[in-house]
Amino acid sequence: MSANPREIIDNGKMHFMQWVVIALMILLNALDGFDVLSSAFAGPGIKAEWGLGPDGLGAVLSMELVGMGFGSLLLGGAADKYGRRPTILFCLILMASGMFLATTAESPQALSAWRFLTGLGIGGMLASIN
Repeated sequence: MSANPREIIDNGKMHFMQWVVIALMILLNALDGFDVLSSAFAGPGIKAEWGLGPDGLGAVLSMELVGMGFGSLLLGGAADKYGRRPTILFCLILMASGMFLATTAESPQALSAWRFLTGLGIGGMLASIN
């Protein structure tokens, strides 16, 4: 038997903890879909509450996509440099913070900033878990 971990993983059977890791990565990836879905449901209420036009609501909701682009570019390489686990945990903190702080937003500008933060985390997460 080889002592090379890569060969052991390539030639061995999947263990329980490997399945747990795969399940966790799928769940973390699903957070992206949850955030987009919840934004779509909240969109009409946001538009009515702050008197936004379609273009204003579109700008607020698209900030997450902009953040995802920057997150994948800025944080995607961090997984190679600092390791997958620290990068994924950092991105998870960014995502959770952005989602939580979005509930405290009292203006479209604040909501845009928190959605951008959420997008940074999601973009970094997607690039790291792939």
